[in-house]
Order: sequence, then C-alpha cells, then structure tokens
Amino acid sequence: MRFVKNYLKENLKWLLLVLACFGILCFVIGFEQVPLAQWGYAAFLCFFLYLLVVIIDFTRRYLHHKKLEKQTSEIAVTMDKLSLPQGQMETDYQKMLRSLYITLQQQINELENGQVEQAEYFTMWVHQIKTPIAALRLLLAEEEDERSQEMWEELFSIEQYVEMALQFSRLSAKSTDFVIGEVSLDKVVREAIHKYARLFVRKKIKMELSSIDTQVLTDEKWLEFVIEQILSNAIKYTAGGTISVYLKEEPEQETKELVIEDTGIGIAPEDLPRIFEKGYTGYNGHADKRSTGIGLYLCRKIMRKLSHEITIESEIGVGTKVHLEMRSRDK
Repeated sequence: MRFVKNYLKENLKWLLLVLACFGILCFVIGFEQVPLAQWGYAAFLCFFLYLLVVIIDFTRRYLHHKKLEKQTSEIAVTMDKLSLPQGQMETDYQKMLRSLYITLQQQINELENGQVEQAEYFTMWVHQIKTPIAALRLLLAEEEDERSQEMWEELFSIEQYVEMALQFSRLSAKSTDFVIGEVSLDKVVREAIHKYARLFVRKKIKMELSSIDTQVLTDEKWLEFVIEQILSNAIKYTAGGTISVYLKEEPEQETKELVIEDTGIGIAPEDLPRIFEKGYTGYNGHADKRSTGIGLYLCRKIMRKLSHEITIESEIGVGTKVHLEMRSRDK
C-alpha cells in the first residue's frame, strides 16, 4: 500500500498532465461537433492505452523495488550485487553510494588497525608491568611488619586490577582463547581461594569450603577468573564474617550450581537489577571509592560466552549469594 501511495505521489504531475490533455481533446472534439460514437471510441482507445502504459510502468517499478529491498542487507557487505541502474538519476545515486561505501570501508579499516595497535600496546604494557609487581612482591616478602602487610595488600589490589584490565581486553577482542574441556571444579575453587588466603587472614574472615567433587565442561582459566572476582567482592564487603563455598545439591538437574555466600553488608534491592551493567557501582560502590563496576560485568559476559549462568541474591545486613550454574560432565 505504501508503494502505491508513493508511486501516485511521484507521478501525480504526469497524471494531471494527461488528464489536462484529455480535457483539451474533449473540448476540441466537442467544438467540432464530432458524433458521440466516434468521440467515445477515441476516448476509450486513449484511456485503454494510457491504462496499459501505467500498469506496465507500475509493475516494472514494483519488481525493481522488491529487488532493491532484497539487496539492502547485501550491500552492507559488498556492492557487487547491486542491480543495473534504470535511468540516469539511479546511475548517479549508485555512483554516490559506491563512493560513500569506499570511504566507509577506508574509515573502518583505519579504525580496526588503530584498535589492533592499541590492543597490542596495552597487552605489552600489562605484561611489562607484571615484572615490577613481581619484584615488589619479593621485596615485601622479606619484611613481616604491619606496614609491609598493608603495602602487600595494596600491591595485590594493583595486580588484580591489571589482571582485570588484561581480561577485559581479551574479552573485547574478536576471538578469545576459550578452551572448553572437562575441568575439576574443586581444583579451580581451591586455587582461587588460595590466591586470597592472606586477605582472609588479614580481615579475619572465616572460610567454609564444602566438598565439591564434580567435573564440569568449561574453560578452567576463565572460570577461575570469575570465581576470583566474586571472592574479591565478598572479601571487600565482609568484615570479620564468613564466606562459604558449596555445591547446591540438585541430583535431577543436568547442571551443577556453585554457590559463593558471604555474611557481608549485602546489596540494596534497587541495585540488584543493575549490578551486571558495565560501570555501575551502586550504593556500595559509592561508599568504596575504588570500585570500578567492571568486575561483575566481566563475570556475566564470560559466563554467557561459556554458556553458563550467573545470578545473585542479596539482603542488606544479611549477606549475598552468588550462583554459578554450569553444565555437568556427569550427565
């Protein structure tokens, strides 16, 4: 219907011109007193010829319109499949379109090259910064006083932020180094907990680890990063409480659900729907000025790429539960 309206609108001047000519013809024939039968026959022939031309033109344009509609998605990739132009104006428009397409491709290539160079430099910088971090760790290991412990904690935070930045860069790349296989969930959890052992002791947090004797299909390195981020948040917002890690028993399910529960300050109800948004820190993030709002965003993005699920439930003053649902190897 829209095409019919547009067609009539575009050809209105020609329709009016033909009607005007037809009116003049009728006036001249009437003035010459031509018999009505002859006048009617001439009028019928003119109208039939005009209607035939309109139908042919309408059909041709409609088929061409449908062909162009089909090509709309294809020209985003290549211009080679454009149909032959019909008329000088369409030829001019196609020339302009090809020129714009070439310019756009050049800009895209420049942007991609710039992003590749930036990513390469950033990755190099991250690996280089790990050297002085490791050196500082060795220097601090020689000291056991309270000040050195505080410095070690800050150094550990720097190391975690560097690792988060590196994973963010990797995850934003076109291809990632996911290696899916059968992984011991207990091994991944214990390695993540061991990494934060000093912070557990320093903040007087009790760690409760239940038996997690199961295998899951996942990427060990990326899953460990997710668990580390969740433990980091739990430690950050739990003072002198308890962090529990256990497997939710669901024997009939084809998935395994790992739960990381803390007795921290909890998350405000109005913040829960947005905690996975990039850069969103919420009430707790505003209280902790160093919060970036990137950790949970990366966790959900990684879990989705691994075909896993992550959900969070929390209550202010009671604590937070993070549920990691993964496909089990046992099923």
